[in-house]
Amino acid sequence: MKKRFKYVASTLMIGSVLAFTTACGANGGANSSSNGEQTTSEENQQLQGEIKIDGSSTVYPIMEAVVEEFSMDQPGVQVSVASSGTGGGFKQFIAGTTDISNASREIKDEEKTQIEEAGIEYSELKLANDGLSIVVNKENDWVDSLTIEELKELWINTGETKKWSDIRPEWPDEEVKFYSPGTDSGTYDYFNEIILEDEPIVEQATLSEDDNILVQGVAGDENAIGFFGFAYYVENQDKLKVVPIDGGNGPVEPTHDTVESGEYAPLSRPLYIYVKNDSLKNEETYEFVKFTLENAGALSEDVGYVKLKDEEYETGLSTIEDLK
Repeated sequence: MKKRFKYVASTLMIGSVLAFTTACGANGGANSSSNGEQTTSEENQQLQGEIKIDGSSTVYPIMEAVVEEFSMDQPGVQVSVASSGTGGGFKQFIAGTTDISNASREIKDEEKTQIEEAGIEYSELKLANDGLSIVVNKENDWVDSLTIEELKELWINTGETKKWSDIRPEWPDEEVKFYSPGTDSGTYDYFNEIILEDEPIVEQATLSEDDNILVQGVAGDENAIGFFGFAYYVENQDKLKVVPIDGGNGPVEPTHDTVESGEYAPLSRPLYIYVKNDSLKNEETYEFVKFTLENAGALSEDVGYVKLKDEEYETGLSTIEDLK
């Protein structure tokens, strides 16, 4: 995965040193006001505290980058990030054990009800855009594209073994090996809604909440097919082949441009974080979420996703400012 954000981290460190040097007088003291009182710049304030995050493995690379950057600026704030899947993250959120829940889909009605019953108020904030990517083995030289109907035919459970030749007669008479995110994954939920339409997934599929396991599975079997977030394909494109999808207007490959424009339909989608409003009253959490929204555009691009329009980040910043 591209991690150009390490350069940004160095810049932040240099900026912090310069700011501190400017703030100090020749004797190394803090700036003094006109009446001789010492003042401290809020920008240099070092925060303390703990922030707990869980949820989507798709969102995880963005949040991992954000945490690394933020920790360079605020080392006193301990931020832990887990990736138990969107559904698993919401379970922790509802139980009150996390401050922020990463999600690759919108919160479900039943989850909203459970959160309300738990007395938790929250804010939904968009983070980036993703193109759910269908991938096959690098040695697969027969699949050049798939229609939505062919995806359904492949992935919906019929109780029978699926062969490539079942989809197109000219394709090999070989059993298809399936790799899918687990049922706690928001990516699974999205695929289930858009492609499976709530029909059961093929029973032979290997399911995992760890996208790296799915990558390894597809990369290791010539007859494999799988799906996950765009960033995991970008990171592993040297050993995977992405499949253009025909949503009705001809095959379209997921790229930065086709995801941003929405041309890669219907598998383009937004990514979210959900934040407890009470947690935003803590200075360290507010500053972390503010930092996330201010930097999510650049960092999401660095790890392989697509940034939102500036006004969408500005809307998020206004939301948390109102709740502070």
